[in-house]
Amino acid sequence: MPKPFQGKGFPLTPVWPRAGALALAMACGGALGGLAGHGVGFAAAGAALGIAVASLAWCVVDARQLAHVLGWSREPAGPPPAGLTGAWDELAARLERALRLERDQTLLEARRRLQFVTAIDASPNGVLLLAPEGEIRWFNAMAAAHLGLDPARDSGQRLTHLVRVPAVVAYLKQPDPRPAAIVPAPDGRTQLQLQARPTGDGQTLLITQDVTERERADAMRRDFVANVSHEMRSPLTVVGGFLETLQTLPLQARERDHVLQLMQQQTTRMQALVTDLLTLAQIEGAPRPALDRWLPVAQWLQQMRSDAEALDQGRHRLTFGDGGDAELGGHPTELYSAAWNLVGNALRHTPEGCAVRVQWRVRDDGRGELSVADDGPGIAREHLPRLTERFYRVDPSRSRETGGTGLGLAIVKHVVQRHGGELEVDSEPGRGTCFRILLPAHRVRVPLADAVPAG
Repeated sequence: MPKPFQGKGFPLTPVWPRAGALALAMACGGALGGLAGHGVGFAAAGAALGIAVASLAWCVVDARQLAHVLGWSREPAGPPPAGLTGAWDELAARLERALRLERDQTLLEARRRLQFVTAIDASPNGVLLLAPEGEIRWFNAMAAAHLGLDPARDSGQRLTHLVRVPAVVAYLKQPDPRPAAIVPAPDGRTQLQLQARPTGDGQTLLITQDVTERERADAMRRDFVANVSHEMRSPLTVVGGFLETLQTLPLQARERDHVLQLMQQQTTRMQALVTDLLTLAQIEGAPRPALDRWLPVAQWLQQMRSDAEALDQGRHRLTFGDGGDAELGGHPTELYSAAWNLVGNALRHTPEGCAVRVQWRVRDDGRGELSVADDGPGIAREHLPRLTERFYRVDPSRSRETGGTGLGLAIVKHVVQRHGGELEVDSEPGRGTCFRILLPAHRVRVPLADAVPAG
């Protein structure tokens, strides 16, 4: 049996066993040749011929086993060939072990590489490996999506020949170290952050990240701070100016009362703004309310009707539905806040004498719908997608005159989303506006007889 394989290589077969085998073959051949030649009087010649024949036979057998080993070693698809003896059997066994170890190591490295590539391919960031001259060696699926690359066509091509965005080309031409840069994506709709890192062997690892939402959030945050500052600055300026007037000028009682009244109006405006900001902060990001409280729709509508009549003082034609026996599951205060913001907007922005209609129904799919419609001037189509943005106003001057803070529809949107619903709006200039709050069926509890088919 061959000795167990040790180490990564395999030592040469010891010389003495092979030499002993050859000497034994030669001795046997010489003895047989000598005996054969002794009978005819040529013992010495017979011995020499026997030695030669034995040596030749040993070499032929040895060469044939060597050929078998060499042939198998070129394509070692299976076990070593049968019939090997002595040193060739040991050599073939050690070759098999060495090849098996190398094959196992290759398979292990292939699995590791596959795991690495799979992990990189699943990354939310794009990854590209670039050659020293900028050719693409490898890239994952996200990099293909970010830069518009084709894995079958673009491998081996220069990245600067495929991506024609000037900002991307300029970044790739910068020397190392290169800080991260935000550039427009080739699709023209998104923004990418590029980060290049040298690998040490002349290649470059380029990482791409879609930062469109982050940049949009940063822009919204900046706009929010700017809008809050603007909204607060105006009333503070008015109040500060009136205080200075009261301190420096001797006003008559009538003038002083007028100044105090204007100050009170600006203070009320700031209080309303702070209240809406706090409400929005409490609602935004909070989990959806549980179905442990049920609000009767009739009570909901009746409270809105009472508040609307007290605020309106007969300036509009108000119509409110009764709600039947339906109930809503959710946060009563938030649901009322959302609905009242829609009713208040309709009362503020609809000219006197027009109608404001508040209706409730249950759709065929089980969802509840609260609609607030008016016969006012309507809203142009280009403004509709932005109505729920904070501080967005179709007519800023008119909104401030009517006491709006610019946060009402943002509060409505977040309340509705928190309850799993949707906010819809239909409006055309000159044909009025209709806002609809749609609440999911599992938040509506109503007797079957009260359901009103859609139509």
